[in-house]
Formats: sequence, structure tokens, C-alpha cells
Amino acid sequence: MKNNNKRISEKGLENTKRIAFTGLIFALAIVLSMIESSLPQIVPVPGVKMGLSNIAVMYALFFVGGKEAFAVAVLKSAFVLVTRGVTAGFLSLLGGLLSLLIMLVLLKIFKEKISYLMLSVSGSVFHNVGQYVGISLIYTSIGLWGYIPVLLLSGLLAGGLTATFLRMVMPALNKIRIIKK
Repeated sequence: MKNNNKRISEKGLENTKRIAFTGLIFALAIVLSMIESSLPQIVPVPGVKMGLSNIAVMYALFFVGGKEAFAVAVLKSAFVLVTRGVTAGFLSLLGGLLSLLIMLVLLKIFKEKISYLMLSVSGSVFHNVGQYVGISLIYTSIGLWGYIPVLLLSGLLAGGLTATFLRMVMPALNKIRIIKK
């Protein structure tokens, strides 16, 4: 009986650590989003951003787990909803979930054979695709087809930047990591 209680308390402690660490990753996503918002826009095209807060989602996916990455993506979208409005929150949710789904599928198919760069670029491109689908649902009368090449190109560039920044911050994040995947 005592041994069983010990396993239960160890599992509870591990779950508590996982929740706390996921909260820290979400806080990082908010900070990165605020930093990005304070920077001048690199490309003067509406909707084109670096996507720095996606570093936090990718870190959660690679080093904590899919459920935690999903939680960070949804919480990140809720933050966007509260700070930027319904449309931005909706687009963030669609883009974030499609991005995460694609990265999960690629990880499942290719396991450790796929690089962070390829996952980041794929996630970024599909984040833009998800947002394009969302904006197409909202603004049905506007011809948006000409915007697809811009979104795909910006997704490639943003994915490359995000992967580079993730590589740069991984040592610091790994120092504070309190759980194992």
C-alpha cells in the first residue's frame, strides 16, 4: 500500500511539474509576442510577422509533449483574443492548430529524421495557410488568391527565423527544464 501511494504521489508531482513548466512556456510565448509587437514591421505587408511566440509552442512540442504544445497554442490564441480581438484570436487559433497538427504528423512520420528547420518551416507555412482559410471564411467576397504566394514566402522566411531563434534559446530553456518528455 505504501509503495502504491509513493507511485501516485510521484505521478502527481510529475503532473504538477508538467503543468508548471507548460505555464512557464506560455509566459515565454506572451513575452516573445510582446517583443515582436514592439519591433518595427520588417515587411510592410498586412499579416506578415516573424512569429516569435511560435518558438514557445515548438519548444513545448519537442521537449515536453504534444498535449502541452496544444495547451500553449490554445492559450496563446486566447491571449490574442483578449488583446487583439475576436478576428485575430480566431485566426491565431486556426493557424496555430493547423501548424501544430502538421508538425505532429511530420514528427510521427519522420521521427528523429526531420530537422527543427523543416518542422519550423512546415509549421510556419501551415500557420499562414490556416490563417488564410480563416480570413477567407470571414471575407468571402474579397479575392485573396493573389495573397497566397506572399503568405507562402513569408512562411518560409518566418519558419527559418523561428528555427534559428529556437536553436539560440534552447540552451537557456534546457537549463530550466524540470521535466522529461
